[in-house]
Amino acid sequence: MNQKPWHRRRFLASLRKNGAMSYHHQHPFHLLMNSGQLGRREIQIWAANRFYYQANIPIKDAAIMANCPLREVRRLWLHRIIDHDGAREDEGGIGAWLRLGEACGLSRRELLNHRHVVPGVRFAVDAYVNFARTRPWPEAVASSLTELFAPNLMAKRLEAFKRFYPWVDASGLDYFASRLVQAPRDSGEALKLTLDHCDTREKQLAAQRALQFKCDLLWGMLDAIHGRCLALPNPRRRGQSAGQADKNSNSNPVPASKGDSQT
Repeated sequence: MNQKPWHRRRFLASLRKNGAMSYHHQHPFHLLMNSGQLGRREIQIWAANRFYYQANIPIKDAAIMANCPLREVRRLWLHRIIDHDGAREDEGGIGAWLRLGEACGLSRRELLNHRHVVPGVRFAVDAYVNFARTRPWPEAVASSLTELFAPNLMAKRLEAFKRFYPWVDASGLDYFASRLVQAPRDSGEALKLTLDHCDTREKQLAAQRALQFKCDLLWGMLDAIHGRCLALPNPRRRGQSAGQADKNSNSNPVPASKGDSQT
């Protein structure tokens, strides 16, 4: 016998609770970043790997649209592709992240050729795109509900960069500031679609699993990035001053991941 769908309020509460418990804001790498415990090379590794995620967001969103037969939903979702790809060169989230990478001391070429992307990050991001391509569109939409929890993380990250990482040019922080506005809007749209279209218990459970999948994916990306940083010859340690850590790392470029192209 099929179970009745949860009441809308209960479904919403369960999504918020499960997401808040699993979101990557409490990952050890983020805690180190937000408390000023990362050195220059660690920030560069993070920025280069996170760019691979950013570059694939519009591909993921295009896959959701391709699977959705509802014109009104496609119209609502379309702006996300423009938000990340931009209408012109160097606009959008991808352009802003390229500027962040440059502000961190990375070249645009090495960001775009993904030479520093570690296997765990590549696997996770590719799995996310594949999820959007192969799962029903309401599940893919539900997976994006991690945006519900992003503004607080973005605010802390912006504050941390200004306070602890002054060597990162302020012009590179535009992405974080823009997401303080975009994330609440985007999460509101995705949440309404999830609540409206996941109207059976089966679909509601699938939406919960999709959100958990995304939370696990984001956590796994940070696991891979953190592991790469710990493998550095002279990783920054707790208690070491920011100036000394940056002095130790300035002369050493970010090493490419094993197996990645050097060209």
